[in-house]
Amino acid sequence: MRVDFYLLSSDPAPAAIALLASKVRQAGERLLVVADDLEMLETISQTLWESSPESFLANGIAGDEHDAVQPILLSDEVEPANGAQFLLIADGRWREPSEAFTRVLYLFDQQTIDGARLTWKALQDREGMERRFWKQQDGRWVEGP
Repeated sequence: MRVDFYLLSSDPAPAAIALLASKVRQAGERLLVVADDLEMLETISQTLWESSPESFLANGIAGDEHDAVQPILLSDEVEPANGAQFLLIADGRWREPSEAFTRVLYLFDQQTIDGARLTWKALQDREGMERRFWKQQDGRWVEGP
């Protein structure tokens, strides 16, 4: 499993999530976005629907009969009800992914950086775990130390 750590510094979380979700969908993959705060999930959902005038990122908040068909499902639980292999942790609070996921996108900011550092260290010696760190620079994500 690969875990990508994304340090938010210039874009708000919903905008960064829309960019990452777009890349996941372009790769033909489904995505599960997780956060505890329903208001945050609603803001992310609206941002995904309005991501650009010529396109949108179809999504839904977990809890209805359409969960299984959502290309992007937003939830407070790490349960890939939509068959997603990509997990995006939106609120900076690490959750242990199941083996159903092949990749985790873990977003954090200055308020949640201590938890991200602890998670980085905790995953260091895990078998089959690849970690990468990304930061925002000039409006793009660049891999960095």
